Formats: sequence, structure tokens, C-alpha cells
Amino acid sequence: MDRFLEFIVNHWELSTTFLALIVALIIVEKKRAGATLSPQQVTFMLNKDAAVLVDVREKKDFSEGHIKGSLHMPMSTLKERKAELDKHKDKQIIVVDKMGQHSGMACKTLKEIGVENAARLSGGIAEWRGQNLPVAKK
Repeated sequence: MDRFLEFIVNHWELSTTFLALIVALIIVEKKRAGATLSPQQVTFMLNKDAAVLVDVREKKDFSEGHIKGSLHMPMSTLKERKAELDKHKDKQIIVVDKMGQHSGMACKTLKEIGVENAARLSGGIAEWRGQNLPVAKK
């Protein structure tokens, strides 16, 4: 640990550049993946009928519990099912996954196929359940 701190002090230019590059990478990746919405923001948008939920989990996970009214579109089928999303061009598309890990990749895929108004649910369905919000099983 002492040698690490010594390296940082002796090579502060390299250390600062490295840190700046890491921060820039994080910012760029967050912007590419779309905005993140909290469960409260999603609830508000759903109540105003201003959003459509797209659940990208596999069928087994989806059947164990999902947000009522969400469309089930596993990640592997997003590109083929673009026509279903075109019906909702005037609404915010909110991507839901298990824990918020794959929704960024799903948002990137949606942007690639022309869906510009995609955002992701922060923390996924786990955060939704963690805040005791309702889930449907049918």
C-alpha cells in the first residue's frame, strides 16, 4: 500500500489522467445506456399513462412476478419485436430487468433499432419489490 501511494505521489500526472479516463468512461456508458428512473418516477409515469414497461427477463423470471401491464420481451427478441414498440412511440419506454444489470444493454439495443425514448428502471424488479410495490403473477 505504501508503494502504491508513493507511485501516485511521484506520478501524479499519470494517476490524474487515469482517474479522469475512468470517470469519462463511466459518464459515456451511462449516457449511452439511457436515463435511469426510480420506482417512484415510474409509478408516477404509469399513473399518467405516459410510459410503457418492457420486461426483458426470461419467461421463468417473468412468470414469478412482474409489474402489471408490462410487455414481456426477452433480450434476445427485442430486435424482432420492434413493431410492437412502434405502437407506443408517444410514450416513454421503460426497460425492466432483474436487478438493473442488463437494462442498459437493452436500452442500447433499443436505440440501435430506432427507439429513442428508452429509459431503465433503477435496480430492476428487485428494487421495485424492495419498495413493496405490487407485482402480478398472471
